[in-house]
Amino acid sequence: MSDSSSKAVAGHPTATVPGAAPSAPDVVDTTPHPLYQTLVGVGAVVVGAVMTIGAAAIPGDAGYGGVGPNALPWFVAVVLIVCGAWLVWESRTGGFRQMEPPSGAPRADWVSAAWVAGAVIANAALITTIGFVLACTLCFVLAVRGLRRAEGKGHGGARQLLIDVVTGLLIAAPVFWLFNKLLALNLPALTAGGWL
Repeated sequence: MSDSSSKAVAGHPTATVPGAAPSAPDVVDTTPHPLYQTLVGVGAVVVGAVMTIGAAAIPGDAGYGGVGPNALPWFVAVVLIVCGAWLVWESRTGGFRQMEPPSGAPRADWVSAAWVAGAVIANAALITTIGFVLACTLCFVLAVRGLRRAEGKGHGGARQLLIDVVTGLLIAAPVFWLFNKLLALNLPALTAGGWL
């Protein structure tokens, strides 16, 4: 029995043979503390409650579709409150279940966060200068670089940069055309014709 002293008892994966030296765990437990899980749920409930205050201040006159301008804020507020309450219940009754192990670095990666924050700031600063499509494409390229870095992947070189630019254009341009051409809601354009 000396050879099996550090092995788990059959049928009981967490039980060990009495007198055995504790072995190092194969998997590191990365489950957040239940308090942190509860705070996430409480935060969602608080945001939902604040949204109900804002939704109550919006006039509820129904438009041509029978739905007023405050319908969506009310819907989002209720969904946030329900999901937040559910998260609190989950965290207080044993923690979040069936969570996938977190990806990325075990600690905050501030450089990656700076890439993503810089992407959003650049978008806001440049949208009226270079237009919606190019500003959103730049935002996408910078944010993807930050997210890739957070995952521990390289930036991918010139080929990946080209793929990111094309992908950003393929996302931003149809959104721009939908708003400007179909919905007649003018987003900032680079050209006078409004196609870019």
